[in-house]
Amino acid sequence: MEVKLDSGRKVSIKDNLTLDERDQLLDNVKYEWADDGTMKGITMMNSTITKFLRTCVVGDTSDKELLKWSLTERTEVFLKIQEGLSLGEGKASK
Repeated sequence: MEVKLDSGRKVSIKDNLTLDERDQLLDNVKYEWADDGTMKGITMMNSTITKFLRTCVVGDTSDKELLKWSLTERTEVFLKIQEGLSLGEGKASK
């Protein structure tokens, strides 16, 4: 899947992750919650995003390349990947 970021950068995201890869990525996300139950953020945000990018982005994910990306771009791709990984989890099987 190819996505175009708000910055104009085009990024290809793998759509053939194994179940093990998917589970490892989703298990890596640790959310912080406010007292009222709303999500405040993600702990270890930078390392979590980098892990998602290195695993899911097609092409160069070297340090040299990823350091060219803004935090906004990294976060936008991370969110797109998370959306894709979460598909199908909305309904429980009968």
